[in-house]
Amino acid sequence: MSAGALFGVTRSLGGRAWALKPADDRVAGEIARLTGANDALARLLAARGLTADTAPGFLAPRLRDTFPDPSSFKGMDTAARLIWDAVEAGVRIALFADYDVDGATSAAQLSRGLSAVSEPPLIYVPDRIEEGYGPSTAAFETLKNQGAGLVITLDCGAAAVVPLAGARAMDLPVAVIDHHLMDGAAPDADALVNPNQPGDQSGCGHLAAAGVVFVLLAALNREGRTRGAFASRPEPDLLAFADLAALGTICDVVPLTGFNRAITAQGLNVMSAWARPGLKALADVAGVPGPAGVYHAGFLIGPRITAGGRVGKSDLGARLLISEDAQETRAIAAELDRLNGERREIEAGVLDGALAQIEAAGVSESAPILIAAGEHWHPGVIGIAAGRMKDRFNRPSIVIGIDPETGLAKGSGRSCTGVNLGAAIARARDAGLLLAGGGHAMAGGLTMAANRIDELRAFLESELAAEWAAADEARTLQLDAVAHPASVSFEFCEALSAAAPFGQGNPEPRFAFADLRRTFAKLVGVNHVRVTFEAAGGARLQGIAFRAAEGPMGQALLAPGEARFHVAGKLRAEDNQYGRRAELHLEDLAPAG
Repeated sequence: MSAGALFGVTRSLGGRAWALKPADDRVAGEIARLTGANDALARLLAARGLTADTAPGFLAPRLRDTFPDPSSFKGMDTAARLIWDAVEAGVRIALFADYDVDGATSAAQLSRGLSAVSEPPLIYVPDRIEEGYGPSTAAFETLKNQGAGLVITLDCGAAAVVPLAGARAMDLPVAVIDHHLMDGAAPDADALVNPNQPGDQSGCGHLAAAGVVFVLLAALNREGRTRGAFASRPEPDLLAFADLAALGTICDVVPLTGFNRAITAQGLNVMSAWARPGLKALADVAGVPGPAGVYHAGFLIGPRITAGGRVGKSDLGARLLISEDAQETRAIAAELDRLNGERREIEAGVLDGALAQIEAAGVSESAPILIAAGEHWHPGVIGIAAGRMKDRFNRPSIVIGIDPETGLAKGSGRSCTGVNLGAAIARARDAGLLLAGGGHAMAGGLTMAANRIDELRAFLESELAAEWAAADEARTLQLDAVAHPASVSFEFCEALSAAAPFGQGNPEPRFAFADLRRTFAKLVGVNHVRVTFEAAGGARLQGIAFRAAEGPMGQALLAPGEARFHVAGKLRAEDNQYGRRAELHLEDLAPAG
C-alpha cells in the first residue's frame, strides 16, 4: 500500500495509510458532459464505478426503476396470501417487532398498511433487558391469549427455531419477515420471507427489514387487487410509507445502493414534508432545521426512537411512528428525548471504560478485533459504544456487559468493510463458545458465560485474521479527490450533494489537502477542536475535528508552535447566521514536510 500512498502518507496520526481512489478520466469527462456535473462530482462518480449510461439514474434514483418483483422473494407470495386470508377471515393479527429503528419502522409500515384493510394489529416489542432479541415461546403464548390468530415477526424470527416450534405446538400461525443472515435449520414458519435465506433468488440481501416490509406491502396490494379487495376502498399508497422505509434503511446501516438508494432518496423527500405526526414531533424535539437528510434521520431521529428500547420502554418508538394523534406523539417524543439524554450519559460511562481498557492493553497492528468487557455495562448502549470504539481504532470491535450476579455476559459488535463479523459470531456460537449469537456482516450480538470471554477473544482473533489482513479499505483511508482551499466553497459542496444520499455503500466524499499551515486551533464543546488552515497563497479552510481533542489528531492541532499538515476529511455546506460557507470535518491528519 505504501508504494502508492497519497502524499507519501503511510501512517497518519490516525494510524492509516492514505490512498487516492482510481478514476478513469475519460469516463469522468463523459459523465460531466452528459449530466452537467462539475469535475469533482464527475470524478467521484467514475471512481465509484458509474458510467455515462448509469450516472443519470444514480443522480436521480426512482423507485419504479429499481423496485424488485415481490414474487422474486422466496416465500413472499405465500406470506401475502396468508395475511390476506387472515384479513378476510377477521383473524386478529399481531406484529412482533424488534426494538431497534428497523423493527419500529417495519412495524409502523405494516401496522398502517393493515389498518387500511382490517382491524389495527396488536403490537409486541420485547424488552431488550428482560427478554432479549427475537421471539420467545412465552411471547407467543401472551399474544395468543390476547386473541392473536396470526403473528408476523419483523426484523427477527429467522433464527427462532425453538420459539417457532412452540408456536406450532400451540396452533398459532407465524409469518417471519426478516433480513438477517441464516445458517442452520430454518424455523418452522407458515411463511418465511428473508432475502438472505437459502434459495432466495431476489438478489436483495442488502435490504434492511424495513425495505423487505416495503416490498411486502407491494405484494399485499397486488394480492388484494386479485381478490377485488379495493373495489370499494382505496388501495394503500405505497409511497406514503417511503419515509418509514428510508428511516429503517438508514439506521440499520445497510448499503445505500440500488433499491436502497431509491428508497432513501424518495423516502427523505416524503419525510421532509413532516406530515407523519410521530416524525414531526421527533423533528421538533431534536431541532431538525428543515428538509430531512441522512444525518437527521441517522443521528437525530433514529437514536431517539431506540432510546426507549435501550433505557426505557421498548415499544415507545413503534407507538410513536404508528400513532396519528398529535398530542400523543408529542408526549411520546418528549419522553424519548428525555430517555435519549439519559442514554447518552450511560453510553459515555461505558465508552470511557471500554476505551481505557483497550488503551491500557495496547492495540496490536495485526489485531483483527478489539473486545472490551466490564461489569454492569448497560446492555442497551454497548452497541453504540462498540461503534464508537470501531471508529476510534479503525477495526472491528465488540463491547460486552457482564452481570456479576448471573455470570452472563451480553455483547454487541460493529465491523469494518471486508470483515464479516456476524458470520464469525455465528461460528463462535456453533463452536459452543456462546449461548446465542449472530448478526450480519457489519454488526452482531451475542450472549455468553462471562468466564469464557478470553476464549472468545482468541477464537475471533484466529477466525478473522485472514479477513482483516485482506481488508485494505478498513486499514487505509480512501480519498476521492485532492482539493485546494481556493476551490472550496459553499457552491462546490452543494454541487457534490447531487451524489447523496450518502451512507454505507455510498460514503460521503473524502478530500485531501496537501501541506496546509495551521493558523488557529481551539477546544470547543466536549472534546472537539475547531481549526483554520491556510495554503500557500493565503487561501483558508475552516474545519472541525469532532471528539478528537484527547487523541493524537487533537493533540497535534492544539500543540503550540508552527505546524504544517496534510489534511483529510469531508466537506459540508454550512448555511447559518455566519453566512454560507464550506467547512471541513476532519477525519485524519499527517505531518507535512
